[in-house]
Amino acid sequence: MAINIAISNEKGGVAKTTSTLSLGASLAEIGKRVLLIDLDPQANLTLALGYEPSKLESTISDVILDSVTSIQNPLETSLPNLFLIPANSNLEQAEQMFVVSNNNKKRLINAIEKSEQNIYDFIFIDCPPSLGVCTQLALTAADLLIIPTQSEFFSAYALRNMMSLIRKIRDESNANLAYKILITLYDRRNRAHRDIQTQLEKTFGEGLFKTIIEVDTKLRESPIIGLPINIFKSTSRGSLQYRNLAEELIIYVEEKNSNPTKIFI
Repeated sequence: MAINIAISNEKGGVAKTTSTLSLGASLAEIGKRVLLIDLDPQANLTLALGYEPSKLESTISDVILDSVTSIQNPLETSLPNLFLIPANSNLEQAEQMFVVSNNNKKRLINAIEKSEQNIYDFIFIDCPPSLGVCTQLALTAADLLIIPTQSEFFSAYALRNMMSLIRKIRDESNANLAYKILITLYDRRNRAHRDIQTQLEKTFGEGLFKTIIEVDTKLRESPIIGLPINIFKSTSRGSLQYRNLAEELIIYVEEKNSNPTKIFI
């Protein structure tokens, strides 16, 4: 069975979509079958893979808003083993009209479980920069939440609200939700970045990925081309760091699977 991973942060501009795409592509590159689900009404993940959201007839909205009960018809991407369930602006209706209840919170996980989940190794869910309906659906479906955060005050401060939501989801709909924090857009020359990194390490300990994603202009250019970073610039710093992150994630998953009684953060 696939491991379901939500990637979310209330703070925008923290490389959330970039991390979803780059990490998923890095895993696909080494032979893992990966499904990416775009759960953001802005559909940036869909755009980054070369699709025009407004021209798509079938999107994740069919599951969230309509009567479709399973994940269907994933789109192919430029990388073998990497597939996409796209989004478009129809998802905005979910934030306005969707009634949040314990049953409705499980709409996404039920659809994933009814699909051919066993053909994937990893399913990544890219969330909007909010703690609303779509994010709650994703966290209810997730085995692991990855929280990208910059080593800056406002981004680190936003983690408080994320921790509150994690506790809420654990209490109400997904008791086994684990999380890992990923430092992104890091500048080693910036003293403030180094200081906040130290504080994050002291506060979260093993809840922090060891891999750090540094600032790399190639990561900003790759969505414009419609290619993952490991295809666009395979030797770039960003590409190498996301490959390292993929290896760290695999080790984490293997350890978790081999120690089912251990409590993971």
